[in-house]
This record gives sequence, structure tokens and C-alpha cells, in this order.
Amino acid sequence: MSTTGANADPLAALGALPGVAESVESVRKAVDRVYGHRIMRRRSNEITSEAALRGARGSAALSGADWALEEVRRRSDFSGDDEARAVGAALRLTAEAGQLLSIWRQSPLRVLARLHLVAAADKADQVGRPRQNGEPVDEPLVELPLPDAEEAHGRLDGLAALVAAGGFAPALVTAAVVHGELLALRPFTSDNGLVARAAERIVLVGSGLDPKSVCPAEVGHAELGRAAYLAALDGYVSGTPEGMAAWIAHCGKAVALGARESTAVCEALQRGAA
Repeated sequence: MSTTGANADPLAALGALPGVAESVESVRKAVDRVYGHRIMRRRSNEITSEAALRGARGSAALSGADWALEEVRRRSDFSGDDEARAVGAALRLTAEAGQLLSIWRQSPLRVLARLHLVAAADKADQVGRPRQNGEPVDEPLVELPLPDAEEAHGRLDGLAALVAAGGFAPALVTAAVVHGELLALRPFTSDNGLVARAAERIVLVGSGLDPKSVCPAEVGHAELGRAAYLAALDGYVSGTPEGMAAWIAHCGKAVALGARESTAVCEALQRGAA
């Protein structure tokens, strides 16, 4: 991760990049709209459950398993092939993320290890720990240069220290950096994209921006498309202020689209109750 100088709070420094404040404000307005919907006051648990399902579908789509929502809803066996396993892993991660909120700030590395264990439970002794020198990484949809294991470990420790330190950065900025850094590092031997998007969800929920987890950024990332996702990630990896701001803005658009999705669900439930 690159920042704009030796600031005591580098995440807050990113929040001061041109255009980032506008992205933060746009996201806040989108989140407020869904939380202010009358259906949220009576049926928020239903909205949360539906957002989890749709978020998992979106995350799996970005990992190459672009299934229709009704297929994800209908299926009970996710062991058949690589696509089915990706969808199953995304669903498990979405369910697990809510159980890890209280641990995240104190021990982000422990949470990331747990997320990988949940996602890649069938990968034998390579699960739940950062990769070691010489171990290959199965992440074919992310074609960025791969940092070696020593660099990945060091940067992962740095990311964990930033998260544990807290600070004053907007939730969107922290979530975008966590997401981008995990994709850039690919610290595990597999399923890094799924883990990165689950970690983004944990930050957004745990920060209080989306406490009921009804604004699934994964939906927005999938809607914006894999090409735009990877192009924005290139900006993050470049480390330039413009590239970092573009990645944060992209993540902001994804959260806003997730909020819009849940607003549409609220509207549908309202029409059904009318």
C-alpha cells in the first residue's frame, strides 16, 4: 500500500485525496436511503438475509462463478465443480463474516486466517495461513505481479497494524484499502478474492456504516463488471494518488449499488404488503 507521505494516519491521508470526500458522501447518502426505508423498520432481518445471498452471488461471480440468483437460492450441494465450490465458499464466508466482527479490530490476521479456512476448507494443510515461499497461488482472474511470500507477510502485518490502530479514516477508505491490499498481495494460496471481499464487508459493517449488513458491495462490484474491477485494482497497485483515489471511488460505487439493490428489495416487499 502506498500513501501520500509519512502521515501518522496514512488511511486518513488517503481520505484527503481529490474526489474521495465526494465518494464518501455519496456512499453515506445511498446507505441512509436504504436505512430510512419504512420496510427496514419492520423487516430488516429479511433485508439482511437477502443482501447476504445477493452479496455472495456477486462475490462468486467475480471469482468466475456467475450464477443466476435463483440458482444460488435453489442449490443445496456446492461440491460438484470449481464454480459450485466458489459459490459455496462465498456463501460460507458471508455467513461467517458476521461472527467475526468483534475480533476484527483486535486481531485482523486471525480473522483473515479464519476466512481463508472457511473459504478453502478442502485445500488440506494450506488453509488458514499465509502462503510460504515456493507455494503457488491459484487466483487466475487476478493477473498482477505476485509479491514474494516475505513481502506479502510484511505488508500483511502492516495492514493489520493499521486496522488495529484505528484512526479517523472514513469506513469506505479503510474497507477499500483492506480489499485492495489483499488482492494485491494474494497472501493465501487460493480464494484471495473471496476473502478480500468478505473482509471489505466486515469493515463496512463493523465500522457502523452498514451495521445491519444490507449494502452488499459485492453486488456492486459484480454489476460494475470484472474488467472495471481489475482496472480499478491496477490503479490501487500503482500506488499513485490518482490510482488510489480511483480504486476508493470504485469501491464507493459498489457500496452505493449494493444499497440500491437492497432499496429495490424493500420496495418489492412493500408492494407485496400493500
